[in-house]
Amino acid sequence: MSLGGTPVLLLKEGTKRERGRDAQRNNIMAAVAIAEAIRTALGPKGQDKMLVDSFGDVTITNDGATILKEIDVEHPAAKMIVEVAKTQDDEVGDGTTSAVVLAGELLKQAEMLIDQKIHPTVIVEGYRKATEKSLDLLDSIAVEDSSVTMLKKVAMTSMQSKVVSEFRKVLADLAVKAIQLITDTIDGEKQADLDNVKVEKKQGGTIQDTMFIEGIVLDKEIVHPGMAKSLENPKIALIQSAFEVEKTEFTAKIDIREVTQMQAFLDEEERMLREMVEKIKKVGANVVLCQKGIDDVAQHFMAQEGIIAVRRIKESDMEKLARATGGKLISNLDDLSKKDLGTAQSIEERKIADDKMVFIEGCKNPKAVSILLRGSTDLIVDEAERALHDALCVIRNVVEDGRVVSGGGAPEIHVAQHLQDYAETLPGREQLAVLAFSEAMEIIPKTLAENAGLDSIDIIAELKTRHEKKEISAGIDGIKGKVGDLAKGNVWEPLVVKRQAIKSASEVAQMLLRIDDVIASKGMDAGGPPGGMPGGEDFED
Repeated sequence: MSLGGTPVLLLKEGTKRERGRDAQRNNIMAAVAIAEAIRTALGPKGQDKMLVDSFGDVTITNDGATILKEIDVEHPAAKMIVEVAKTQDDEVGDGTTSAVVLAGELLKQAEMLIDQKIHPTVIVEGYRKATEKSLDLLDSIAVEDSSVTMLKKVAMTSMQSKVVSEFRKVLADLAVKAIQLITDTIDGEKQADLDNVKVEKKQGGTIQDTMFIEGIVLDKEIVHPGMAKSLENPKIALIQSAFEVEKTEFTAKIDIREVTQMQAFLDEEERMLREMVEKIKKVGANVVLCQKGIDDVAQHFMAQEGIIAVRRIKESDMEKLARATGGKLISNLDDLSKKDLGTAQSIEERKIADDKMVFIEGCKNPKAVSILLRGSTDLIVDEAERALHDALCVIRNVVEDGRVVSGGGAPEIHVAQHLQDYAETLPGREQLAVLAFSEAMEIIPKTLAENAGLDSIDIIAELKTRHEKKEISAGIDGIKGKVGDLAKGNVWEPLVVKRQAIKSASEVAQMLLRIDDVIASKGMDAGGPPGGMPGGEDFED
């Protein structure tokens, strides 16, 4: 910048600046590169990615959110696309790959319009209108159904593309059971908090050995060898404070001059611990689950009284135990009463693989439950956990919202076709932006077809013909490798997943299109490599 011929320096030396078309092109390139990288992971025939981090730890997955979390993205625009996947995962727990692929395609279509000298502001406005219309179109084809049968279909659809898909029926049954038990009705609306489903992983066995516990499983062992390893109908005290003699909060010095004083001091400490155990026994508790430590002497007294104890339990697990057993969390032992105790059918320590675990089972009306996942290797168990997380999320979505749409690209084709009709009602260049949005929506069925080894041009043409005949659930059956009625094929997805994917993708595309100036401080590269693995090319199959 110059003023009267004198140059004025606004930015520090070494700062890089890209303006106008160059900045837009760079941002779009970065976003499209990320979308292309995970595109092959979409659908039931999607490929997996092997990700190796800087410590050499390996992750094998085709979960969009996990892939983008693991790769080290440098470009600022690419980071925004990663945020889309994170938002999608946080909000609805599924559809992350779809959201990112759609965002990439929206930007690719927008670039073609920019090349035709259409201003980004016009494109953004067109995309905004197209998004609103798309959401209305999705609502119009949604089906109200939150029956158990539908919940299982939705869960199995979400796991169809995972490594563990052959066991999806087993996992779907467990996920549906879990969500049904933890669902609360608040002000007439159903709510299911996934924090109340505790998923514990243990390598060994197969996924079919996965256990459902109507209660809580703790990756802990009973503290004292003299205690019983199992107990029927336990009365459970949930203690949040340490089961030890309280230490002073300030530095204190005790001056002991005689041996008798020393003995008296130790006897008093022992008496206090015995008194604490007596309080537990007095209220009728025979199980102590403690968030903090339990003194060795107290453990001995508990074992003598036939009380079972487990210590150093996580705070989140203590809260789940309270919801499962109906007990109350107690921070001061003096406040403990009979009505604060939790109940269950049994508590038992079992050896699972090489570790001991404590099972609190048969809770009467558990509002928190556990699933103990098994699998032959750590990689399988981790992928099973991701699949189960997706299943739990989609079931929760249907329980809370109650609406579903058929899958396989059917909703996207329906939206794309009706957006073309809607575009004709708009004036001027916005019409072109809506048509571009319509074109971008076809990327989902197109990718599903490509990943299943089908000819995407023929498949899209057939889908359009079927939808013109009002067959709104006609989509790509990736397993059979042809176009079919996916409502009859039991492929269903929650409406909120589709809505969120379109909203997230459209919002990030609009935000990136508004950027016409990228100023990168020294050390940052505004036009750096468009995402990808550290120090390498974009990862693809």
